[in-house]
Amino acid sequence: MIVVTGATGNVGRPLVEALTAIGEQVTAVSRRPAGPELPEGVRHHQADLADPASLRPALDGADALFLLFTGELRIGERLVRELLEDAGSAGVRRVVVLSSQAAGSRPRAASHAPLRALEEAVRASGLDWTVLRPGGFASNAFAWAESVRTRRTVAAPFGDVGLPVVDPADIAEVAAATLRGQSHAGRTYELTGPAPVSPREQAQTIGDALGAPVRFTELSRAQARAEMLRFMPEPVADGTLEILGDPTADEQRVSPDVERVLGRPPRRFAEWALRNIAAFR
Repeated sequence: MIVVTGATGNVGRPLVEALTAIGEQVTAVSRRPAGPELPEGVRHHQADLADPASLRPALDGADALFLLFTGELRIGERLVRELLEDAGSAGVRRVVVLSSQAAGSRPRAASHAPLRALEEAVRASGLDWTVLRPGGFASNAFAWAESVRTRRTVAAPFGDVGLPVVDPADIAEVAAATLRGQSHAGRTYELTGPAPVSPREQAQTIGDALGAPVRFTELSRAQARAEMLRFMPEPVADGTLEILGDPTADEQRVSPDVERVLGRPPRRFAEWALRNIAAFR
């Protein structure tokens, strides 16, 4: 049995679907009650990872754990170690953790220190482990959905800076493979899309999928920061702007790891846009 935390999110939901489609028994864990988004027959367990005791009942009988901490959660080393000790005591043998590319590409950035601590705890857990480090998510474009629906506009900073954003469905498929296969133990995979794509190009791609032009407006760094601070802590907003506006060579590089694990190239942003175009209509 495989336990999937964050099971109703952009990665967790397709991961649960991918695992059940191949016949795996899954316990889906989320902080809120599950809705119809979970496949029929999937067991749901409501838990908050900030309270490790709340997760323990879901671990009974499990042999693998997908560990995803939401951005709002302050990851403490003691909390993570307690979660992993509970998992090992329950019989879990394999843990796959969702981290971030920036944990490696920006090793001194304070905004990503919690993720580095998470990775270190997983590696020291005594379990078979795999770390997934995705770059920017294609699904971050959902932030533009309302403005595209109502005004056919996208506003973003650094309009011509391209990053190889990754489709969450690809992250989910890699996670499913690593949760089931022993050959991935002890590995860290960087997950990207197949080519850099800028915000301006993403807006055009969404417009192409809609069959209607979408106008792009470039925000200043200050304007973008003010908007981000409405829903992000200040260090996270500043760290995100650094990546978007001044990416390192590693952050712009296309990683071979999705294809290495799945045996096919990663999906293009255009494929993500077509699959999710209803959100922008």
